[in-house]
Amino acid sequence: MPAGRTGLLTPFEPGTRTLEAGFQVAPQFKPLPVDVVFDKDVAMTLRDGVTIHIDVFRPATTDEVPVIMAYSPYGKAQGTSMSVMGVFGLVGVPNSAVSGLEKFEAADPAYWVAQGYAIANPDIRGVVDSDGDSVLWDRQDGRDAYDIIEWLAEQEWSNGKVAMSGTSYLAVAQWFAASEQPPHLIAINPWEGVSDVYRDLVMRGGMPDTGFARQLQEGSFFGKGQKEDILAEVDAYPLINELWENKIPAFEKITVPAYVVASYSNTLHTAGTFRAWRRMASEQKWLRIHNSQEWPDYYDEANVEDLRRFFDHFVKGEDNGWETTPRVRYSVLDLEGGDEVAVAADQFPPTEVALTKFFLDGRTRVLSTDAPAERVPAVYTVAANPNAVSFLATFDSETVLVGYPKAHLLVEARDADDMDLFVLMQKLGAHGTPLEAFTTPNHGAMIHDLTDHGATILKYKGSDGRLRVSTRHLDETLSTVDVPAHTFDRVEKLEPGQIAEIEIDLFPVGLKFYPGEQLRFIISSRNLLGTLMPAIQEYAGANSGQHVIHTGGEHASYLQLPVQKA
Repeated sequence: MPAGRTGLLTPFEPGTRTLEAGFQVAPQFKPLPVDVVFDKDVAMTLRDGVTIHIDVFRPATTDEVPVIMAYSPYGKAQGTSMSVMGVFGLVGVPNSAVSGLEKFEAADPAYWVAQGYAIANPDIRGVVDSDGDSVLWDRQDGRDAYDIIEWLAEQEWSNGKVAMSGTSYLAVAQWFAASEQPPHLIAINPWEGVSDVYRDLVMRGGMPDTGFARQLQEGSFFGKGQKEDILAEVDAYPLINELWENKIPAFEKITVPAYVVASYSNTLHTAGTFRAWRRMASEQKWLRIHNSQEWPDYYDEANVEDLRRFFDHFVKGEDNGWETTPRVRYSVLDLEGGDEVAVAADQFPPTEVALTKFFLDGRTRVLSTDAPAERVPAVYTVAANPNAVSFLATFDSETVLVGYPKAHLLVEARDADDMDLFVLMQKLGAHGTPLEAFTTPNHGAMIHDLTDHGATILKYKGSDGRLRVSTRHLDETLSTVDVPAHTFDRVEKLEPGQIAEIEIDLFPVGLKFYPGEQLRFIISSRNLLGTLMPAIQEYAGANSGQHVIHTGGEHASYLQLPVQKA
């Protein structure tokens, strides 16, 4: 383990001890409110004979208790590492908000043990002192999680009921675990996470954008075993095949109660979280869409209490009124300090949303609900500045968008046989200024530097989408009227003069426009937002020649928006 990823409790020291109330793992962290029994580096054997190690924090009681598991490759003792403390410092979450005993992005034992739950933090296969070779977001994670869940249910201190919680990798693992249907998994709490490695992580829009995958592969999974080489797999298998199919959970087999948390602004996790929410089979599922970044949202005291009500109801069987919680609570951003949160609805998008086509006009560069009769293309040269075209819609009355935007475009490549297209939907203020909002409590100088271009999970600049035009073939089974889905199983290059009809899904939105404000829709050959996190390599579109966006007449390109009816 690199020094920066090593926590105070990383050394391999099997055994059981009691951490007394008031214990602090280090001075900057929250003290324990109650005595905690700490079972460290407990060996457990997976079905294929691989031995892994698990840390368990549990109440000092003879009563049997339920357990919350945090499944990820991030060392189970990294809560006190320099890397985790640095990440929390970057986003503005104080170290004093947690005990330092929590796994990165996971539930804090200081809180949950006091509420009568055990916390189980495994080092999964191939990580730290656990045996085996690691994989990256795969159905193997689901099988391993199944084995750990069933083992936890059999422990003498356990009442046989297991739940899962956590953000990012810990959320993704929950899709895979629940789809394996372990008998003792009672409820899940995926708090933002990809749900399709191909479409969300390495080949979004059919483009080989592997900057964050490289960071995951090279900057995580430290241990004795071999790491899966996801970068080599992208090179070898650029189209969907069995390898990538095994990195998509079987959503139709996810049937346990689920409390899913999402945001509009996490350019890694947003699409995957909403996809899993839509496709999972659970009849008892709740969705909360917040207006910040996942880490401060996850450790916010009110949100932790909200999650406890969910777990208390399903895991402990308490009649606490959770079932009256709205199935959907969404946010409406205005990017001007007046965001609305916890807006109740029965579904997402809400029923009072009308899908409305705003047609592109290449002559006036406006977006209008009336299709222009005149055919006027909008053209840019890839090597020129600007290498983009944009269109504006001005709202005369207060307008709220809630749901999934999509772009339906007719495009042509000149002097090229393919196009990497990037699209962005921005909100402009009354004076035409693009409006943005930090998603983190930290608004310091460094955050400004990082987010001027890139670090998109830290600042929201609008809803974006992308598509390599040669991978435009739609999946007729999965596509809906508001969310197009592509098969990514074929390459269809463009012929000279060919006009291709394409659909691009943009991230879901909850966005309010006041009278006089504008929506700007941009189409470009370059990545308009930059990378999702700092210090990762940015993808540059594989483009040349000219891009032609056809508008008007029989080539009526449009942006479809989910407009909430007044």
